[in-house]
Amino acid sequence: MASIAQSRPARSQFAARFSSHWPLKLVGITTFIAIFFLGYFGVLRWPLYKVTVMPLIGLDRAIPFQPLMLPVYFSLWFYVSIPPGLLLRRDELVAYGKIAGTQAIVGLAVFFFWPTTTPMTAGADWTRYPAFAWLKTVDASGNACPSLHVAFAIFSGVCLDRIFREMHSSWSLRALSVCWCLSIVYSTISTRQHVSVDVAGGAALGLLTALIGPRLIKTRIEE
Repeated sequence: MASIAQSRPARSQFAARFSSHWPLKLVGITTFIAIFFLGYFGVLRWPLYKVTVMPLIGLDRAIPFQPLMLPVYFSLWFYVSIPPGLLLRRDELVAYGKIAGTQAIVGLAVFFFWPTTTPMTAGADWTRYPAFAWLKTVDASGNACPSLHVAFAIFSGVCLDRIFREMHSSWSLRALSVCWCLSIVYSTISTRQHVSVDVAGGAALGLLTALIGPRLIKTRIEE
């Protein structure tokens, strides 16, 4: 990956990276999310096989329902746009898209052949929370395992940390990214959108994608 002179202030590095190929980034990220949701809701609305209800474990019962975590849950869609936004080269962006797309295809394939849903978790009266009632109507608690919300958070977190290390960013910025990533993961349980088994599956998928994907694509992405 092309490097930026270390003498440049941090703001200049971020500005140079975000402005590099910005039309491609804008169109690419928007198109990727739109196509992903078309596939996601298609598989969700018309399952061809019996839907499995995912089990609750002790961790799910230990974590209380926390409606204030909903903004953190939704912040994933901003978080996932940061790593590709900070890439410099066109071939890196294309490779990144291929890797992220592969992760999405794997997740949707699992949902297609093994439809899953979260249980009607006790302790959450959706009628008291209009935002959750809307979310439950749209998302319908399906496409549960592996949690692609968690998978994309972990994948983005690993890639973002690699970029920050290349930029010689401060440890505090890297720690902030890790905390944000883990907060998104936690929010999937605390908002009752997923259970712990879903989260474990999503975390495994995200880590495998982040660690193996760049080697398979044969492009020096984030090196």
